[in-house]
Amino acid sequence: MGDSFCEQLMEDGAFLKADRRLDTELVDKLILQLNRIYPQILTDKEATRFRNLDVPTNVRLGELLTHLQGKGEEACREFYRGLHLHVEEVYYSLPTRLRLRDSLDPLTSPPVIQQRHVLNDRGPLFFLGSFSFVVGIALLYYYSEAKLSGGSRALGMAALGLKRKAQEVLVWYTEDSFI
Repeated sequence: MGDSFCEQLMEDGAFLKADRRLDTELVDKLILQLNRIYPQILTDKEATRFRNLDVPTNVRLGELLTHLQGKGEEACREFYRGLHLHVEEVYYSLPTRLRLRDSLDPLTSPPVIQQRHVLNDRGPLFFLGSFSFVVGIALLYYYSEAKLSGGSRALGMAALGLKRKAQEVLVWYTEDSFI
């Protein structure tokens, strides 16, 4: 992302103050987490001040965000961690998170063109035609072997252009002792 957490918090601050999903209870949870787990970020006195129910929630949240930005990068990062822990739907709808998600979205970024390996560029009809021809010859040979004279020899001759193992199988099949 490149931005520091303080810069992100400054950018997300207006959104957080305007978002109605951050009610008094959730703001109190965030304040208590920062106070209990990280007392160096938010002391007891500061936590009491930010938990004052006489002050509207969006004002208290604005003061908390300003205070955390003054405390430094670690404080801002811990605020984001608490926000992610307690209010995940708000965390993922933050402007900085949406910008990050959009920058990683494969539909918006230019696609990486992968080279396609083409073995045969003649198309599917050529394949179907060739396959049908081979099946036709095989069926013709199978059903009319006794009727055709020299059918076995033709199969033996076809074996000449094949590899050694296939040639051995076809020649073995055409031997007179097998028929």
